[in-house]
Order: sequence, then C-alpha cells, then structure tokens
Amino acid sequence: MSEYSDKAEGKANQAAGNIKQGVGKLTGDKEMQREGQTQETKGDLQEGVGKVKGAVKDVIDDV
Repeated sequence: MSEYSDKAEGKANQAAGNIKQGVGKLTGDKEMQREGQTQETKGDLQEGVGKVKGAVKDVIDDV
C-alpha cells in the first residue's frame, strides 16, 4: 500500500472502531466495545505506517 492509502485506511478503521465502541457502550455489549477498541488501535497503527512510509520517501528523495 502507498503512504496515502495506509493513512486513509487507518482513519477509516479509527472511525469504525469509535462507532463500534459507542454502540457497544450504548447497548452494554462489552465484546463490541473490545472489537471497536481493537479496530481503532489497528487504525492507529496503519496511519503510523503511512507516516513512516512518507518520512522514508522524503529522506530518499533528499538523497
């Protein structure tokens, strides 16, 4: 994946995770809350990978 697709997919997973957590809290579904938290963390990591790819590309371009 490219830097931008990693960042976009990360943001999407963060948003979906937040929604799952909220629904889980409203319905008292602890499993859904955990799933949402896991998905949000996955999104954080994906976004981080995208940022690292961008930084590496910038360094390579400067060389």
